Amino acid sequence: MELITRTLLLGLALSLTNAAPAHQDEPAPEDGDAALPDRCEGIEFDAITLDESGKNPFFFKEGHLWNGFYGPAKPSTMFFKELDEHHHLGHVDAAFRMHNPEKQDAHDHIFLFLDDHVFSYYNHTLETGYPKTIQEDFPGVPTHLDAAVECPQGECITDSVLFFKGQDVYVYDIVTKTVKTKTWPHLPLCTSAFRWAEHYYCFHGHNFTRFNPVSGEVSGTYPKDARNYFMKCENFGHGGDHKAPKCSEVKLDAITTDDRGRIYLFTGLNYMRVDNRRNGLHAFPITRGWKEVTNGVDAVFSYTNKMYLIKDDQVYIYKTDAHYVLIEGYPKSLREELGIEGTVDAAFLCPNEHTVHILQGHMIRDVDLTATPRVINREIPLPLPDIDAGLCGPDGIKVFKGSQYYLYESPMILATSRIAPVPRNITSGMIGCED
Repeated sequence: MELITRTLLLGLALSLTNAAPAHQDEPAPEDGDAALPDRCEGIEFDAITLDESGKNPFFFKEGHLWNGFYGPAKPSTMFFKELDEHHHLGHVDAAFRMHNPEKQDAHDHIFLFLDDHVFSYYNHTLETGYPKTIQEDFPGVPTHLDAAVECPQGECITDSVLFFKGQDVYVYDIVTKTVKTKTWPHLPLCTSAFRWAEHYYCFHGHNFTRFNPVSGEVSGTYPKDARNYFMKCENFGHGGDHKAPKCSEVKLDAITTDDRGRIYLFTGLNYMRVDNRRNGLHAFPITRGWKEVTNGVDAVFSYTNKMYLIKDDQVYIYKTDAHYVLIEGYPKSLREELGIEGTVDAAFLCPNEHTVHILQGHMIRDVDLTATPRVINREIPLPLPDIDAGLCGPDGIKVFKGSQYYLYESPMILATSRIAPVPRNITSGMIGCED
């Protein structure tokens, strides 16, 4: 299959959000104003958090903030007026956006920390009863914090908040309200922390270091200058002039939905993940999520909190806990794992079912994932051969072929239909290409 380039894939991601990053996974731009603090001078941020919509970040510096990756600094009190009314401190120690869908009275609220107090905002309005002492809202979390960042379940073990003070990290479980303390001496002293596109950044001075939110591990070459990624400055940056590709140029290698409803799209050596319309698409190398899979994928499907990645005649199975971990003993051959010979064009599994449908050339081969050993239990001629990718969801089955897809009501209709439905074009509303 023809492979889309990394630039093409990144273009897909950049077209979905006005707050898209200037570099592959680390953001973009702004205007200067001599009367206000200037990010391009290499300042150190006091705190960073996403707004309650999850689309734009706030960067705090003393009595000012930047709303988004674009634009000049503005007084913090334009957005959070009670900060000045209550404390007259002109600064924020730490900030984060609450992630707790089970508790709607706090979900998507912004929490700002000043000395020994915390402020909770929604719609830029201070919630009744605030400010409170930090101990009232977050027992076990110290005062005079350096930084804070939310960490949703799936990226951390549970829905959590990471609070930084010195080299200690206080992992606060939102549900149980318990705290575990870790020490990460290998990280710089974080003056602010930020979660963007599923990745975590410790800001220190005008630099940042990306870290694993569970282990604190740093992989890659860091620190990096924030002016190259999180804003646009003269003589800085890696070029954010990416253009979304035309939808007629798009071609997927594989697509799947995990147990949390997140959609993964694979093409070439890269993938994108869609959480929802709020967070949009972001392009990353496949090896960032599944480091053992170095040559792209042919097909992918998800089953019982595991993700199966198929390449050539090999199957890689990953646990989908906080981070993808290859199960010991894998990869295994297709024959050993699924009773399949040859290579695979596409695969899909419908919600709450146990049969994976494997598409190979002119055939659909069904495998019962509850059987041991796994063997093909049905083979049916495929009326539409050489499919690139397949996805089963509430609206039926989409099978992708080039820049088009075909929608079928069920696997049975796909297998027995002798006339293909009218093809539909991949659109900008699906994956952010240019119609």
